[in-house]
Amino acid sequence: MMDEYRKGWALRYLREAKAELEAARKMPYMAPSLVLEAIRKARNAIYYSMGEPAFIEILLREEVGKTPPTNDSVLRFLIEIEGIVQQLAQLEEVNGEAIMKQADTLVQIATDIVETFTEERLEN
Repeated sequence: MMDEYRKGWALRYLREAKAELEAARKMPYMAPSLVLEAIRKARNAIYYSMGEPAFIEILLREEVGKTPPTNDSVLRFLIEIEGIVQQLAQLEEVNGEAIMKQADTLVQIATDIVETFTEERLEN
């Protein structure tokens, strides 16, 4: 069961991720930084939904270096999300439409996860 503290942070990060994406659509000249921020906030919403973010980050760092890779589908999923965030953070040139689609998908995944763990439905 999720405590109110983590639930509050998960919902807040998710709301902010959605707001960042909306702002990116309205202000294309700021889209790259807004989309990156939306992706980071979506990731944080997922982390707060699943546990303590600091512990999840440590676990992911340990798992990335392991050979053979983990069979745990949740860990593989979280590692993949972290990889996406890192790749987008390092991009010099941003293909706005492609990144916007990727961000939309990630925010929708985060929404599904947060709604599942918090048992609350969020407005779109």
